[in-house]
Amino acid sequence: MTEQETFRGLGVADELVSVLDARGIDAPFPIQSQTIPPALLRRDVCGKAKTGSGKTLAFGLPILQLLDTGQSGVRALVLVPTRELAVQVHDELEPLGAARSISLLAVYGGAPIEKQIARIEKGVDMIVATPGRLIDLIDRKVVSVSGLQHVVVDEADRMADMGFLPQVEWILRHVEGSHQTLLFSATLDGVVDTLIKRYQTDPSMHEVDSGQVSIEHMQHRFLAVHQMDKVKVAARIANTSDKTMMFTATKHGADRLAKALNDEGVEAAAIHGDLRQNLRERALRQFGDGELSVLVATDVAARGIHVDDVGTVIHYDPPQDHKAYLHRSGRTARAGANGLAVTLSLWDQELVIRQLQRRLGLEADIIEVFSNDERLGNLSELIPETA
Repeated sequence: MTEQETFRGLGVADELVSVLDARGIDAPFPIQSQTIPPALLRRDVCGKAKTGSGKTLAFGLPILQLLDTGQSGVRALVLVPTRELAVQVHDELEPLGAARSISLLAVYGGAPIEKQIARIEKGVDMIVATPGRLIDLIDRKVVSVSGLQHVVVDEADRMADMGFLPQVEWILRHVEGSHQTLLFSATLDGVVDTLIKRYQTDPSMHEVDSGQVSIEHMQHRFLAVHQMDKVKVAARIANTSDKTMMFTATKHGADRLAKALNDEGVEAAAIHGDLRQNLRERALRQFGDGELSVLVATDVAARGIHVDDVGTVIHYDPPQDHKAYLHRSGRTARAGANGLAVTLSLWDQELVIRQLQRRLGLEADIIEVFSNDERLGNLSELIPETA
């Protein structure tokens, strides 16, 4: 590995490199190699990259290195679409911040605002926030964004999908004076492009990991199942993978599936918007640590979730469209790794699946299976990649 292929070669400070080394992180991902150098020059940076490509360190390392430790108060802000992502970004950057005596706090809805206020009043240098909760804190005059030195908009496309862009723009309009703005998104067209033009100045543009790369790194399996046998098929597949995410169309369906999987002897938990925050965080933590082998999620709850080493994604209920398929399936095949995406189809869902395949450019067979099918033990050998 040459000096240019290391974090130190990108210009990252020794105390931050030491923390990365201790965590076994020594080789930058492409998005990090491209965006860290211009970000360290205090340029605005725009990165097109999918979830799981290493964006957190791409924006976190430069900000933590550039942040003036001689000042007090909130000087850096990271905006994210979901509370799960807020917690994950905070947890990934907190040890790095500690190396430079920089304090971080994640603020999001669903958690007691009084505790967040008390923590901010004690002194915080960098906040990772969902837009709604941050605006609430600004309205209460607990936080001011006027003097920010660094602003990050992460998952901008998902902010747009979830209807958060008006809140994001309200926040960005209230940032005054000279500051650095870093924006990351899986797509840069439409309203995201408007955001770039309005709130970034001559940004350094970078692009890695298109959606097609994700498709190519996955194996795709489409299985025709029977209603009474569907849970057993899903359980069999889960038992062949260390970590499996399953997606359902509804919150009630997620709860029902998690219970049914547990009845089949599979350690599973559901995550959706109706769950209390502590239960959501516990399920995510247990899944990430390997205590749970299956996390059952709805589409909205899964947005922004980043868990390493998810080997299999099961579309227990077919996704609404090809974009939802990509978002769901993108939980696996991260950072160049391979992954398996399995779609279960009942007899009356075949037309929907065929339409989905056409939009994705996949022409794979839909193979009928039962839960006692030996081929479920190794789906990579069940059928050819395409028909």
